[in-house]
Amino acid sequence: MLELTTDELLTTTRAVRKRLDLDRPVPREMIEECLDLAIQAPTGSNAQGWRWVVLTDPERKARVAEAYRRSWEPYAAQGRDNLAKLEGERAVQMERVVSSSQYLADNLHRVPVLVIPCVLGRLPAGAPEWMWTGLLASIYPAVWSFHLALRSRGLGSTLTTLHVAYADEVAEVLGIPDTVTQAALLPVAYTKGTRFRRAARRPVSEITYWEGWKG
Repeated sequence: MLELTTDELLTTTRAVRKRLDLDRPVPREMIEECLDLAIQAPTGSNAQGWRWVVLTDPERKARVAEAYRRSWEPYAAQGRDNLAKLEGERAVQMERVVSSSQYLADNLHRVPVLVIPCVLGRLPAGAPEWMWTGLLASIYPAVWSFHLALRSRGLGSTLTTLHVAYADEVAEVLGIPDTVTQAALLPVAYTKGTRFRRAARRPVSEITYWEGWKG
């Protein structure tokens, strides 16, 4: 366990891609320990409709990674187009993000553990926004708690969703029922080093509105 204060844990839990240790195995009990903490998170109506699909089998990981890469390629092309329009520090920052994201796409199949958080229920096509926010709000608090538990144990991950474009294919590979929503894909590994810094963010005063939009 890392000795981190609550504030340190919250400010240094980063999206980890290039610093994932692809060669160090992650014990099953470590994943289960982190999930045990994650499911203490709040969930809508206390339904606890979360389910977690954990992959360590190379063939299954490879098939999920292949679906992810198919979704990544057009997304990356758009990202590079947007990057070309940026200047200064913002351009430098985004270039790092694109580079690390490409690294993850290229190496996803090598990550020791892939975790797919799911939530029971499937919304119909064209479902209103309030239904989607309600459904995902029942799983994302637990997903972030899982990230925090990983960080405190010297592991890391990043929250990705690109594979969802091919969720039906992934569901067929993994036997996930068509009544279940795949909410994300989490590549999990020990990190190369455990020191992470706070991220550069705009001041709270610039992004916080009191009593109304831009109030």
